[in-house]
Amino acid sequence: MKRAALLGLTLLAGACATGPRWANGEPPVLVKASVETIVTTDGQVDADDPAFWADPADTKRAVMFGTDKTDGLYVHNMDGTVRQFFPSGALNNVDLRSGFKVGGKDYVLVGASADEKLGLYTYLLDPATLETKEWGFITTGDYEPYGFCVGNYNGQFYLIADAKSGEVRVWTIAANEAGAPVTNLARTFKVGSQPEGCVVDDATGNLYLGEEDVGIWRWNLAPGSSDTPESIAKVDKKRITDDVEGLTIMRDGAHKYLIASSQGDDTYNVFRIEGAAHTYVGRFAIVDGDTIDGVTATDGLDAWSGPIGQFPKGVIAFHDDQDKPDPGQQNYKMVDWRDIRRALNLN
Repeated sequence: MKRAALLGLTLLAGACATGPRWANGEPPVLVKASVETIVTTDGQVDADDPAFWADPADTKRAVMFGTDKTDGLYVHNMDGTVRQFFPSGALNNVDLRSGFKVGGKDYVLVGASADEKLGLYTYLLDPATLETKEWGFITTGDYEPYGFCVGNYNGQFYLIADAKSGEVRVWTIAANEAGAPVTNLARTFKVGSQPEGCVVDDATGNLYLGEEDVGIWRWNLAPGSSDTPESIAKVDKKRITDDVEGLTIMRDGAHKYLIASSQGDDTYNVFRIEGAAHTYVGRFAIVDGDTIDGVTATDGLDAWSGPIGQFPKGVIAFHDDQDKPDPGQQNYKMVDWRDIRRALNLN
């Protein structure tokens, strides 16, 4: 949603509510954020979706990308300060994958959906310098990309975008000899109503997608696999309250978790992925701490599995639609995975 509509709905909900928006559903466990993004170059940030990257050889060298649905793409340091900004215009979702080769050199491929411009922006993060540069704009014709994610399955990199119509398109992407992006439409999927958040499990090739008012679906990216999705979880007003928004995957030792934003009641559902099964293990909400406020109406979220920056066991970033004390400002909050794991009594 754009800022004016989202803020109006949030204020209306706040005026009518007598308690937390999750009060009528299954009670969540409560956690607090330990870092928030701070933007001093823009009076109002219309945030939406984050994405982390850390150097595997030195995990203190890390950054977090964050889209601005009005202005472009921010690159944040792990203390929340701004490292770089790209005035690409309205961007919705962002995602990335390491090990993408351009001219024989490894980069981190970063992509973002630009629904107003009918295309996908791509950027390259240089792991050696932690500096990001614009790479290329990929037009999608008359297709309006809304939700977006990136995958790397069996060495093939994918850009995946969904439209408000319910159509999901999957492109392969590579760099040509001139170092420019080349894409090819590989698959098309369909759901019955508006989707947004998606995430790829690179190890299995599974693509998870949130259909906002319905629930979470799964396909597989392997050639020849079924175009019919499998239902993973449904909107039930107890655990998931529409809209289903951001999706991410956290790997913790032998365990792997799918985490979904239940935007309608400010909570986050956690499912343990066990082969073909997805076992619900609980949900959580992010509340006010001593210096950092809680999180409401999350669009995008992203998990980093393992050490990154000051987080030795991983971290999750969440879009927050109202950064107190300024209700017109939006930003991203980071929550230590250990706090979530402890609150949910996960092994």
